[in-house]
Amino acid sequence: MGADKPVIDTSVPHSARIWNYWLGGKDNYPVDRQVGDQMIGVFPDIVASARADRVFLGRAVRLLAGERGVDQFLDIGTGLPTVDNTHEVAQRANPASRIVYVDNDPLVLAHARALLTSAPEGETAYLDGDIHDPATILREASRTLDFSRPVGLTLLAIVQFILDDQEAYAAVRTLMEALPPGSYLVLSHGTNEINTQASNAAVDYWNEHGTPPMVLRTAAQIAPFFDGLEILDPGIVACSQWRPEANVFGDPVPVPHYCCVGLKP
Repeated sequence: MGADKPVIDTSVPHSARIWNYWLGGKDNYPVDRQVGDQMIGVFPDIVASARADRVFLGRAVRLLAGERGVDQFLDIGTGLPTVDNTHEVAQRANPASRIVYVDNDPLVLAHARALLTSAPEGETAYLDGDIHDPATILREASRTLDFSRPVGLTLLAIVQFILDDQEAYAAVRTLMEALPPGSYLVLSHGTNEINTQASNAAVDYWNEHGTPPMVLRTAAQIAPFFDGLEILDPGIVACSQWRPEANVFGDPVPVPHYCCVGLKP
């Protein structure tokens, strides 16, 4: 959407690049690592939260693409490519899956175009879009996705950057209203209901040193995103505790990052 070369400001820390750093990626700059390390110092749980969020994405997309038969995904707030991106998980279940990625960070877009390649049977597209402008996202995504058939909308750690509750609810509502019955909302969001003091300190530090500013929300504040949807078990829980896979180490420890999946009836 525009032929201009992306402008990447390496002097300002950015959420996508810091998230990439916490996930063990290399697509970040010294300023991102500096703020990322400071955040870890304030809030050691942040790395576990980032990784639990990523694993939740894989489990949710695998469920929708495999058991639920969803073969279209709209992934807003894509972040930098890592392992098991949405299209990789979906196309393992159904190689014909179509995925539209949306982000507004120039570095994300530069790497997405180079790295996020589709299976031959399916299709992957990339949009320079902003969650604050859902109508434009929907218009552009409709070039790749068929909105007469179910779509999996993934909003991982993105609506927390819409500070006003009503604007956030309206953005998600606009997106879901455009999708047909049988579509799903997959959402995750930082919270201060787990490890409250450290969570609040971390978001205060972030809002002073990082961009864009963010807000934490409680389970009660996250619930309205799912108004009118049928929430899948186990409901709104920590990302680490959403349908965890069996392991020899026992039950997963909750991280201060909630998630939920809802079906549009």
